[in-house]
Amino acid sequence: MGYAHPEVLVSTDWVQEHLGDPKVRILEVDEDILLYETGHIPGAQKVDWQRDFWDPVVRDFVDEEGFANLMERLGISNDTTVVLYGDKNNWWAAYAFWFFKYNGHQDVRLMNGGRQKWVEEGRPLSTEVPTYPKGSYRVPYRDESIRAYRDEVLKHILKVKEGRGALVDVRSPEEYRGELTHMPNYPQEGALRAGHIPGAKNIPWAKAVNPDGTFKTFEELQALYQSAGITPDKDVVVYCRIAERSSHSWFVLKYLLGYPHVKNYDGSWTEWGNLVGVPVAKGEE
Repeated sequence: MGYAHPEVLVSTDWVQEHLGDPKVRILEVDEDILLYETGHIPGAQKVDWQRDFWDPVVRDFVDEEGFANLMERLGISNDTTVVLYGDKNNWWAAYAFWFFKYNGHQDVRLMNGGRQKWVEEGRPLSTEVPTYPKGSYRVPYRDESIRAYRDEVLKHILKVKEGRGALVDVRSPEEYRGELTHMPNYPQEGALRAGHIPGAKNIPWAKAVNPDGTFKTFEELQALYQSAGITPDKDVVVYCRIAERSSHSWFVLKYLLGYPHVKNYDGSWTEWGNLVGVPVAKGEE
């Protein structure tokens, strides 16, 4: 498909061929945390994005030790190939991919099309929960170059005005315009203010995928972003509501298109829409 880093994307065929590979661990990460129990890729393990990634008290991620403990529990070592997939066109699998890269894991991949494609192709599902020998893991570094924080985003607005930066709001048009604080047909909660960060372009995450959940071609993705002024010479920050949809777009920009400077603002609108004193825009830009 001409992607900049095709090695991070694997097909359903590839996954089925590697089901018994001891060097590969397959992880399912779903929005619906009960979906795994109804049937999953044979040998796949479940990751709960809230319980496993988030600190139980602080509004932040688990620390390096917590991530290492999770990896060892899943039978993952530093040299293990990790393949991620999930529901909702891989929102949470992409979020997990971003978090794995934040923790410096070398070989992590996304199954193109996610759970949707696997099921539609009639491939096998299992309700058996596998167990693996404990892994040996150490977080080599935390890659802050792919994570944006609120104060940085506030300064980034000036970069956007000067043409040196870009902001991508990947939420629905209704959220972007300030009509909703959550996705359509979801409960409206999580933010006191509606709208978008000034200067942000609205490119909903779903525009990057085909009906079967697979990613569009390099040329289609390039046209999608560059037509909105999101070019590889700029520092790019992406956001949504809680960073799962923006992780999907971050993956597209950084790994499929090869943009060198792309950050995911994981605080996203849940944080920004509750901050005192920050600018908020409504309507179209």
